[in-house]
Amino acid sequence: QRQMCIRDRLTALMGEESKPLQLSSRIPNVIMLVGLQGSGKTTAAAKLAYLLKQQNHSPLLCACDVYRPAAADQLQTLGEEIGVRVYRGEGKDPVKIAKEGVRDAIDSLRDVVIVDTAGRLHNKINLMNELTKIRNVMGKVIPGAPHEVMLVLDGSTGQNAFEQARQFTQATQVTSLTITKLDGTAKGGVVIGISDQFHIPVRYIGIGEGIDQLRIFDRKEFVNALFGHEKN
Repeated sequence: QRQMCIRDRLTALMGEESKPLQLSSRIPNVIMLVGLQGSGKTTAAAKLAYLLKQQNHSPLLCACDVYRPAAADQLQTLGEEIGVRVYRGEGKDPVKIAKEGVRDAIDSLRDVVIVDTAGRLHNKINLMNELTKIRNVMGKVIPGAPHEVMLVLDGSTGQNAFEQARQFTQATQVTSLTITKLDGTAKGGVVIGISDQFHIPVRYIGIGEGIDQLRIFDRKEFVNALFGHEKN
């Protein structure tokens, strides 16, 4: 009985149940992924594209990570694996690539464009400002874009994830969280604290390396897993 009360309390700390992405059928829905380098953001972008494709959407991946060597190549390889086109653009200006990528989504009649931004240290102000520029330029192409700003956090980083969440929410108006690397020994209990403190819903969790191992987040299932039980 006591354990049940604890589970209920932890579940309540994460606020309301995360709702599915609300995607419009009239315009390309712009989903912007942000996060620290090494958080699994590029892989999460491809996993999300795969998941949305399975739901009969027509995603376009946009490679705006121009700083990490081979990042665009990685996204290209993943895109080919799942049958989703990747817009890479030309040059090394991520703001320009984001703008052109959104335009390409309009021209190619895609209903979702997933923008993979470069991983960055949350304490580097110039890089954080660049995220704001990317956000603003996409909004000029499609009013209201990006419709989702998804912060990708490594579930194994512990308390450092709190500061990451604080800085990224200030720079980019984060609307949801995706927590990666929750397989193996990483239990991801930090998810509860971040969701409670920042009042941002957890949208997805990554439970493995497979392209199909991105799951819609379920609070009760997650808390049960923390206690070592998959079901009540």
